[in-house]
Amino acid sequence: MNRRAILLGAGAAATTAALPGSAWALNTSQAEALINSLVNEINAVIASGRSENAMIREFESIFKRYSDTSYIAAYAMGVDGRRASASQKKAFSKAFTSYIARKYGKQFRSFAGGSLEVQGVKKLKSFYRVRTMARVPSQAPFEVDFHVSDRSGKDLFFNLYIEGINMLLTEREEIGAMLDKRKGNIDQMISDLRKAG
Repeated sequence: MNRRAILLGAGAAATTAALPGSAWALNTSQAEALINSLVNEINAVIASGRSENAMIREFESIFKRYSDTSYIAAYAMGVDGRRASASQKKAFSKAFTSYIARKYGKQFRSFAGGSLEVQGVKKLKSFYRVRTMARVPSQAPFEVDFHVSDRSGKDLFFNLYIEGINMLLTEREEIGAMLDKRKGNIDQMISDLRKAG
């Protein structure tokens, strides 16, 4: 079995199991308020008519403010993070954040002429799921869900589902594939990541 098969085999349970409890300081209203604010900023960028590069820069800034980038990056690197040096982890986190902004920013840019609308919030184990609906011209509406936690000490989203596709598991598979391609060389994978997305 290769790295991707092993990681994905355990990935579904780890997606939520890795989140420690937080005495439920976060509540439904706060989770909804966070995503309402996030959605408003995303919608403003979508409606701005700016160039793709300008939008991507805006989405990266939004991603840094509203998401738990440390957790998402660590999850994406998975078990390989145990052998990474502190400098490699820092470089990976920076490159990964930019990569995510490019990749998902392009998806949100494709919503031009449409918008995201918050539909509701549900408490799930140690986090909240905030369901939004993407309404895009010439397409049937589809769901975009954000998972929100305060595990970091701040209210942030740590996972994203677009039409049922799990960002955490998808990116762990992508990073695993990049490492496989480079025979486990973390520095070369980080170099590739800077150009990906």
